[in-house]
Amino acid sequence: MRLPGMPLHDPFIVADSETRSYYLYTSNDPSVSGVDGTGTMVYRSQDLRDWTHPAVVFLTAEQPGIWATDGAWAPEVHTWAGRYYLFTTLHNEDRALPVPPPNRWGTPFQIPNYMRGTVTAVSDSLMGPFTVVDPSRPTPPETLMTLDGTLHVDPSGQPWMVYAHEWLQTIDGTMEAIRLAPDLTGTIGDPVLLFKGSDAPWLTEQIPGGAPHQLPPYITDGPQLHRAPDGALLMLWSTYEKNRVGRDGTISGGYVQTYAVAESGDITGPWRQRRPLVRDDSGHGMLFTTFDGRLMMVLHRPFENARGKLYEMRLDGHELRVLCRRTDLDGGG
Repeated sequence: MRLPGMPLHDPFIVADSETRSYYLYTSNDPSVSGVDGTGTMVYRSQDLRDWTHPAVVFLTAEQPGIWATDGAWAPEVHTWAGRYYLFTTLHNEDRALPVPPPNRWGTPFQIPNYMRGTVTAVSDSLMGPFTVVDPSRPTPPETLMTLDGTLHVDPSGQPWMVYAHEWLQTIDGTMEAIRLAPDLTGTIGDPVLLFKGSDAPWLTEQIPGGAPHQLPPYITDGPQLHRAPDGALLMLWSTYEKNRVGRDGTISGGYVQTYAVAESGDITGPWRQRRPLVRDDSGHGMLFTTFDGRLMMVLHRPFENARGKLYEMRLDGHELRVLCRRTDLDGGG
């Protein structure tokens, strides 16, 4: 299989030096994997061009007593303490959350809130099967409507989960972080606010002044952390850019891949926003290094009927640049 023929959303690639193979995780698609159910599947490749038929490594139906069985969005796999940990976002529309009060813009919340959050599952193999460590609740606070949790380990060795706090609950979506227990089975302390979606100054720069569409929502999506050689901390993240207002007053835009930098090197920031790396309805990207030492970014495009796209990247200090699109690997489009 090759990327143009591989339906996938929120791709995450692990470059495993032991097997010299790339593992690409995404939500299970029964029409591709042949396995029914909500969960995670993985493609494998040795060259980023030709990929195996996907194997299913996680199913919610195989997790006794799990609090949610829908979603399984944005799966990521991280190595920690000699084992492999899967993070994926589940939701349960039957478990309602209280409707928040009107926000600071005076906008009433009219969208039902319900439990959504990232779970942590563990396995001794990149090929699974993965078992949820706590089936009773998501890893972030269960009163928060969150998604897209990712692992960050700070210089002291403290693990954190970084996640997006949903605009459905906040209107101005945020990126937050919470300390994890040493075995990743629980959290320590309260969440820390990193930045708000509206902190990206370019989001509405093409909208005429005074247009009502300068108001929220502002969406935060797909955080992924990367340490620059100079010690700064980078966070890839995605949002929806509001950049055109039609004659009828409707707004249009698209999904974009952007990033932020904490020059302090600390997860708590301060975080400075950079301009988008890729537009064209692209996003939820992550960085990885190939076996020959190239820094690469994988993301999906378009948002609907998504496919994986690959870009060769460069870090100039802590400034991230796109070198070229690898159409030889992802087939173009």
